[in-house]
Formats: sequence, C-alpha cells, structure tokens
Amino acid sequence: MKKLVTLFIAFAFVTGVAGLAAAQTGTAAEKKPAEKTEKAGDKAEKKADKKPAAKNAKGTVKSAGADSLVVAGKAKGKDTEWTFAVDPKTKIKKGGKDATTADLQAGDNVQVRYSEQDDKMVAQSISASAPKAAKKNAGAAKAAKKEEKK
Repeated sequence: MKKLVTLFIAFAFVTGVAGLAAAQTGTAAEKKPAEKTEKAGDKAEKKADKKPAAKNAKGTVKSAGADSLVVAGKAKGKDTEWTFAVDPKTKIKKGGKDATTADLQAGDNVQVRYSEQDDKMVAQSISASAPKAAKKNAGAAKAAKKEEKK
C-alpha cells in the first residue's frame, strides 16, 4: 500500500514538473488560448466602435433651443422630462417637412429617437406635429375659408 501511494505521489510530481516546463516554453497548446483572448479583445473593441442602441421618447415640447430640446412625457407610467442635445446631424421633421428646432413650439407633439453618448441623450431624429387642439382649429379655419368662397 505504501508503494502505491509513493508511486502515485511520484507520478503527480513528475506530471507537475513537466507541466511547468511546458508552460515556460510556450507550446502550441498554450498559444491557442492567447489567440482566443486576442479575438475576444477585438470583439470588445468592435462593440465599443458600434453606435449605442437607439431609444425612443414621446411627449410634448416644453422648450426648444438651438442645441437642446426639452420634452415632457411618460416613462414607465410616471411623468418624466427629458432634455435632448440637438446637433447638426439631428434630422427634424414637422408636419412631414424638414424643420429646425426654431420651428418647434411649446405644446407640439414629438417623437424623439435618441442615443446616450457621454452621459447625454443626443437626438438622432425628431418628428413633430402640432397639438391636437391646434389641428382642430386649423381644420375649422379651412372649413370657414371654403364657406367664404361660396
């Protein structure tokens, strides 16, 4: 029994020493995991290069400036207010036509597609329409003009 235990310990010792020697010389088996690590690093870099995921917000305009837009709406059932950065790349449409932030007025309904960059919400596109009450008044005004023409 003692010989068997001694033989087992000797075998474990020899295997351990051989493993350490192989680790220091860098066998082909050791190079493969390093390649996998490099590939994983490349994937992480590619993910960092990708644009952040776009999100959507819907609400009404509280205020609009040359480089920002404040929108009030609901998120997860709670009243929320968002401030979006607006840059030259932001595409703005109002009533289906190209517009600028100067064309946006308090009360306009907006849908904003944005991404988070450097702890800021940056608007990618803004789609605006006049408030519902204004639409009804505009429709009534058109009807009145038709009546006048008759």
